[in-house]
Formats: sequence, structure tokens, C-alpha cells
Amino acid sequence: MSDSSLNPSSAFAGSGPGDSPLLAGATVRARRSSFLGDLKAVATRALRLIPREPESIIPALMIPLFFFIVYIGSLQDVAEGVAPPGVDFDFKAYQLPVAIVFAVTGVSRAASLVTDIQNGYFDRLLMTPVRRSALLLGLMVADFVLVCTLCIPVLVLGFAVGVRFETGILGVLVFILLGGLWGLAFTGFPYAIALKTGNPAAVNSSFLLFFPFAFLTTSQLPLDFLTGWLRSIALFNPITYLLDGMRSLVSEGWNAAKLGKAFLAIAGLGSVAFPLAFSALRGRVSQK
Repeated sequence: MSDSSLNPSSAFAGSGPGDSPLLAGATVRARRSSFLGDLKAVATRALRLIPREPESIIPALMIPLFFFIVYIGSLQDVAEGVAPPGVDFDFKAYQLPVAIVFAVTGVSRAASLVTDIQNGYFDRLLMTPVRRSALLLGLMVADFVLVCTLCIPVLVLGFAVGVRFETGILGVLVFILLGGLWGLAFTGFPYAIALKTGNPAAVNSSFLLFFPFAFLTTSQLPLDFLTGWLRSIALFNPITYLLDGMRSLVSEGWNAAKLGKAFLAIAGLGSVAFPLAFSALRGRVSQK
């Protein structure tokens, strides 16, 4: 075997100046990455774009902080005053999970995805060997990091007004995990709308899917104080069980039953939202 057979460039030697592998008939193909490599690439790009779009993050954080402060200032004395005798009801601790849920719900990179669809970047990605599921899962990974980060300022405000966790530091971490998983599960809806319509206005309105249900639950009063149709709706509202699980970490200690129901509520939401998102992804990919 000659030395030239060991040198890839020797196959084109002597072809003349300016000749290239393409001119010599070689086929250049993009090397297929691993699934984790595709996932990391998409998630990293999404995370890098977040600081460039503060208008999509600041309102998501300011609104729940505003309501948290207003509710405490206006309703704390009334709520704690009507608590049954012998019951130590901390309204600040009761409202903290509500602020977290408002902060993380509806926050996603769906608007950025619409921009990619409109400017043709998403179509160019489909021409690469990147795995199609990674295009959506990578964005969701970035969303999970983002919503967990958004929990931190709300928690800092809660600590500042005197809220303390009965479950300690580990309970705080589980609290953030519950908020992050809930926010992640909800992202299926805006992504489904983004992929189906490619319309930014439709994506922005996806929060309306959540907003009414946030008040048809135990956001203001415990379930025992609700009556009639509002109580009936709250019993079937997954947000009720999410809030119960988060509140147990703050005020009660480790309650396996309530935490289990909270994780089941998140799984139930995800079982509806995720199939919608991936179905919309398949539909858009099949059009190309």
C-alpha cells in the first residue's frame, strides 16, 4: 500500500490548481450529531437569546410580584382575622405559591419560535440533519431553566416579608422544582399554537387559557371556604392541587399525599399539552 492511500488529500493531487473535492466528484455531507448534541445546541441558542428580549420576561415577573404585594397589603388582616380560632393562618405564606404560579405559567420561547418561522430560520433548520424532536425539546429545556430562575426573585420577596419554609432548604428546592415543572408542562400550549399558526398574536393570547382557571381555584381562599359552583370547579382544577402541594412545603412540612397530587396535576397538564405541541411540530415538518 502506497503512502498516498493514507492521505485523503492525495486523492485530489495532480488535478490542477484550484481543484477541490467537490470538483473531483466527492460528496460532502453534514455529519449527524447525537440527540443530546442537537438538544444542547437548540437549548443553548434559546438561552442566549433571552437577555436580548427582556420585554418577554420582565412583565412575567413584575405582574405576580405586584399582585403579591397588593394582596398582602389589602387582604392579609381580613384573611387572618376570619381564620377559625386556634388556627395559625399565615396569609403571606398562603399567597406565595400563587405568585410563583403566575410567574411561571405561559413563559416560553414560543414567540421566538414564531419569529424563526416567519424569517425562514426554522425552515433552514429542517434542511439540516438535526433531529426534529430536539427542535422543540431544546426550547423546552431553555424554558425550564428560565421558569426556575423566575421563581427566585419571587422567593426572595417572600423571604423579605417574613415567609419561612417548614421543610428547610430542601423544601425550597422542591418548591422551585414544582414551579418549574408546572411552567414547563404549560409550554405545550403556546408551542402548539406557534407551530400551528405561526402567528405572534395567537401565541401572546395563549396565556388566556390559564388566566381564568387561576381564579377558579384556591388562589384566594382555602377550599373549605369555597361554596357552590366555585367549589365544584376548584375540586377539578389541577391548579388547586399544585397550590396545595406547594403550600404544604411552606407551612406544614413534608406531606407526601399533597405533594403526590401536585406532581400528578403537573403530569395531567403535560399529558394534554405535550401531545398537542408535538402533533403541531409533525404537522409543520410534513408541510416542508
